[in-house]
Amino acid sequence: MSDQVKMTPLNYSADRPKAKNPVRIMDLSLRDGHQSLFATRGRTEDMIPVAELMDEVGFWAIETWGGATFDTMHRFLNEDPWERLRTLKRYIKKTPFSMLLRAQNLVGYRNYADDLALAFVERSAENGMDIFRTFDALNDYRNFETVVKQIKKSGKHFQGCICYTLTEPRLGGEVYNLEYYTDRAKALESMGADSICIKDMAGLLAPYDAYPLIKALKEKVKAPIHLHSHFTSGMSPMTHLKAIEAGVDIIDTCMTPYAYRTSHAALEPLVMALLGTNRDTGFDIKKLAEINDILEKEVMPKYKHLLDDSKVSIIDINVLLHQTPGGMLSNLVNQLREMDALDKLDEVYKELPRVRKDLGQIPLVTPTSQIVGVQTVNNVLHDTPGERYRMITGQVKDLCYGLYGKTAVPINPELQAKALKGYPRGEKPITGRPAEVLEPELAKAKAEIGDLAADMEDLILYALFPVTGRKFLEWKYGKTEAPASVKPITLEDVKKRDELVKKALAGKLVEVKQVEKPPKSQAVRTFNVFVDEEYFAVEVDPVGNTHLVSVPQPVAPAAAPPQVAPAPMKAPAPAPAPEPAHDGEGTVLLAPMPGMIIKYMVKDGDTVKQGDAIVVLEAMKMENALAAPCDGKVQGIKFASGDTVAKGAVLCVIG
Repeated sequence: MSDQVKMTPLNYSADRPKAKNPVRIMDLSLRDGHQSLFATRGRTEDMIPVAELMDEVGFWAIETWGGATFDTMHRFLNEDPWERLRTLKRYIKKTPFSMLLRAQNLVGYRNYADDLALAFVERSAENGMDIFRTFDALNDYRNFETVVKQIKKSGKHFQGCICYTLTEPRLGGEVYNLEYYTDRAKALESMGADSICIKDMAGLLAPYDAYPLIKALKEKVKAPIHLHSHFTSGMSPMTHLKAIEAGVDIIDTCMTPYAYRTSHAALEPLVMALLGTNRDTGFDIKKLAEINDILEKEVMPKYKHLLDDSKVSIIDINVLLHQTPGGMLSNLVNQLREMDALDKLDEVYKELPRVRKDLGQIPLVTPTSQIVGVQTVNNVLHDTPGERYRMITGQVKDLCYGLYGKTAVPINPELQAKALKGYPRGEKPITGRPAEVLEPELAKAKAEIGDLAADMEDLILYALFPVTGRKFLEWKYGKTEAPASVKPITLEDVKKRDELVKKALAGKLVEVKQVEKPPKSQAVRTFNVFVDEEYFAVEVDPVGNTHLVSVPQPVAPAAAPPQVAPAPMKAPAPAPAPEPAHDGEGTVLLAPMPGMIIKYMVKDGDTVKQGDAIVVLEAMKMENALAAPCDGKVQGIKFASGDTVAKGAVLCVIG
């Protein structure tokens, strides 16, 4: 047994002797747990029932905020993100709060100006945040400079992250090797990191890579080492144990109901595995069981409709091949499904590593996972044999310009030149700190939103998310009515929904009065009925004084059996949707994918030339500037900023 883990006589009581070097635990259930498993849809009201109990466990910290929560709360839950922070702080009074901060990206998907970054960190600290887990998708720590300055000024804990990624099956190779990670750790310590986190967002860290990595980090830096490893590949519980043997200080886990699949390993098995060792957490298993019982019975039923139950396995070994974090992978699948292109998923898997290589072998974590993922989908759906990268997202162009920072290896020069052709900021990439070329944003945001932003928190929210932020503030202050889709449901609602589903499955959704079955007449006809992907042959026998008109009938096979209880059959691939009708003459600009209108670059009556930018469409949080297909005058704009459109929607007509 390792020198790091020594057994003492087992004692299962809550007051067992304290370990000499207990592993500290950060709980992620209230942030990364529900973000990973059910699209960050966890509501504040469903965190309150366990908040005080979790405060008694003895966690090093509880992650409550950051990541996608800020975006999802105001966009889909009609909740003020700042209010969640303040509310939970009233219930969790002893345990520090941690948040995931995307460095200069803050909680968004691009680098924001320094004035906005400083204001965001300052207000986050004032509203109750204690630990700022800070990462940059490219591990470019120039993007840390502004936020770290404010974290330190606010007297808070700066945890510097190293995003863990690979170009080989295991740790090593020319790019992401042991030297790379130890150098990154030393750079973080020189910036004043209070702790250093290995952020393994896709579960790629193997147990026998974790041991030498943690050993090397403990030798090279003095700051505590924290391990964050998703369960996706199934390796993380083994990786945790090897990391503990190597001397890791802090481990991330989730409460069991929020664990496994694309989330994190569960806390409780780790507690039991370390029981009686010199790394014993000291946690009370009975208290953990009490929390789990509440989550299992009172909270999770509200979200089970959002869980992916299509898979039997809780492990996705394919993540070791494509390295896409689970949340991003589910977004890709949903996007392909909405575009009637789910059959292209295997092509997406094959194209993804090629796109990642072209973009400088960047780690796949928000926002770079979205940047690579959406561009991959665009390539699969829109490229031709003679041309790759026909539709390049705005974020790929920004990356090629240098607005996200420096990539681990150079970007493909041909792609970079194509992406930057006509780029508004210039066609020559920058090499300095990205935020240095960004204009201040707060004053401009204040002029745009006016009095609808009642305080600095409102203003920051709008500055981060102008389209959805404005919509939320209108809901918040009663300017417009929030739709039913963003309102919470109760356990009673869940019960009614379950009963409805049960009835439907039993064929009792519509009560039909039982009558004697009539005989078939000679007028009976068979119709083909298509329901989604299923096909049924249905016999219809008209009643009453019906005039029959003969129509040509297909010749049935001689030995065809009677269709009494038809079995579903796979439907043929759907034919391409016809081009939507429009008033007048001209060429239509169609939405190539479902998404949200960010803004129109033109208005009705404007004259444009082929290739001019017409509208910016957001899909999977990435922006696509759609160009005019021809010369002409714009007409027929029927959508506004913030509207959601389906694939094939007529965005305008050019005639």
